[in-house]
Amino acid sequence: MSSPTSPVQRKKVTTHTFRTKKARGELITMLTAYDYPTALAVDMAGIDSILVGDSLGMVVLGYDSTLPVTMEDMLHHCKAVARGAKNALLVGDMPFMSYQASVDEAVRNAGRFLQEASMGAVKLEGGRERRAAIDAIVGAGIPVMGHLGLTPQSVHQFGGYRAQGKTALAAKRLLDDAILLEEAGCFSIVFETIPTQLARYISNRLEIPTIGIGAGDGCDGQVLVTHDLLGLFDRFTPSFVKKYAELHVVMAEAFSQYKLDVEQGQFPTPGHCFEMPDEDWNAFLESVG
Repeated sequence: MSSPTSPVQRKKVTTHTFRTKKARGELITMLTAYDYPTALAVDMAGIDSILVGDSLGMVVLGYDSTLPVTMEDMLHHCKAVARGAKNALLVGDMPFMSYQASVDEAVRNAGRFLQEASMGAVKLEGGRERRAAIDAIVGAGIPVMGHLGLTPQSVHQFGGYRAQGKTALAAKRLLDDAILLEEAGCFSIVFETIPTQLARYISNRLEIPTIGIGAGDGCDGQVLVTHDLLGLFDRFTPSFVKKYAELHVVMAEAFSQYKLDVEQGQFPTPGHCFEMPDEDWNAFLESVG
């Protein structure tokens, strides 16, 4: 039995692994990571896939949304994650306006995730309006993960972070878009914040696996933002998130204790210091008179 501190011995996870797991009825696990140590820990835990999400704009860079995130931001963090994770399937999130302006630009930017940042696939948001871009990216030999439902890059169009697919008409559009993405060659689709029964229905209709976030237990796998899972912020957490730790509290307590130790002269102690041999120290004192 492996421990959380020892690497899980396993084969490299690929897009084929995703399809195989769905065919076998095995659930897929996915988490976000944005840096080397987090990627290393997620990979050691045996998680199937790591999403370097544009959510880094909010949880790492401090923006109010994902919209300000650039290609250079994404590539910088993807490179760090790739240095830490060797087994998980790595998926780079294409940021706002990296694929919307033109098909040629979409293919070029998608290629940078694989060529420069060692990702195994890219993810982009949207359905029928992204068909041409997805066709071209897949045609270039780049695996694509789709993303439907609440697509954060369209937050202003939605009027906020609201659940999607809650009416019959909206649900039918989601189903049609999911089928379209499968036909376009996506190897998987993320469903974000949609009704559980709709996610389950569409998942059963598709041959490719679905990954849910706020979409209930009917998907073929789950993804969460790692910072939410770890409780790294003392702030609002989406209702669909299960917190497995409260690291914000642990961090704050550690920082407070450090401040107190320094102020009271309890840090550093001799065990945290380096000393010169007496003969060298005496020689130094003689040299300076």
